[in-house]
Amino acid sequence: MEQLRKYTWLIEKIRMAGKISHKDLSDKWERAVDYSDGRPLHRATFNRWREAIYSQFGIMIDCQRTGGYLYYISNPEEIDDDRLKKWMLDSFAVGNTIGEHLSIKDRIVVDEIPSGRYHLTTIMEAMKENRVVSVTYRQFSNPCGYTFPVEPYCLKLFENRWYLLGRNNRGEIRIYGLDRLEAVEPTDERFRLPEDFSADAFFSTRYGVVIGYDEEPRRIVVRSNEEHKHYLLSLPLHHSQTLIEDCGVYADFELYLAPTYDFIMKLLQAGSMIEVISPPELRRTMKGWVSEMYELYKND
Repeated sequence: MEQLRKYTWLIEKIRMAGKISHKDLSDKWERAVDYSDGRPLHRATFNRWREAIYSQFGIMIDCQRTGGYLYYISNPEEIDDDRLKKWMLDSFAVGNTIGEHLSIKDRIVVDEIPSGRYHLTTIMEAMKENRVVSVTYRQFSNPCGYTFPVEPYCLKLFENRWYLLGRNNRGEIRIYGLDRLEAVEPTDERFRLPEDFSADAFFSTRYGVVIGYDEEPRRIVVRSNEEHKHYLLSLPLHHSQTLIEDCGVYADFELYLAPTYDFIMKLLQAGSMIEVISPPELRRTMKGWVSEMYELYKND
């Protein structure tokens, strides 16, 4: 793990610089005393890291010989087009940055990720070998857990929680929060992942982790006020989001997804800053939620 952090540190410094000399890299490494102990990055070490980075990540660090021997990533698409790899490198980069500034750790606030992450290794190893896992799952509404087999199809991180999508012993494809799993054990039973299964395709028309088989994907138009539209432009609600019209005081956005429970909750979080324009049935659903909220406060 320590070596991996060094590799991701090097990748991030080159990504941020675009092009950088070995001397500048060595100076940055020397200043990162929590990793380097104040020692320079020798060229032989640097070249070993380059080879290891290509071997492990497929990322090529080449040298531009004209103009001062500058190093750069010659295949940035290897990062940009691979969402998981980009997320992993970005996560390590954040960790490395914090690691370089531990003296101010009391001024950096992060959210605690639920303990479900401890099951990740077991599940990933089972996925790699197409091995059925036995899980003990306890719902929030049930004081007792129950144990059953699951074919692990994929994992998804959503709002700081890990989820497992898989086929259970009733033949249903369901999603399970890892923080609700009391135990996960690999079995000797193997399964065959459907050839046409794609994790990205499965979730492409869903907002988060609510599967919502009874909700079909549809065109949704939302209107954001002037203040909130900038937030939606910088952090879209969904990958399908496109800007239809910007009138200054408000902006209309189009999305294509299933209006599941978690998507509705996301819209409600914005309060009066977002209005559902269409479809009519989603607008009525939103009105119902708002009416129930009004009943809670109408006597105040």
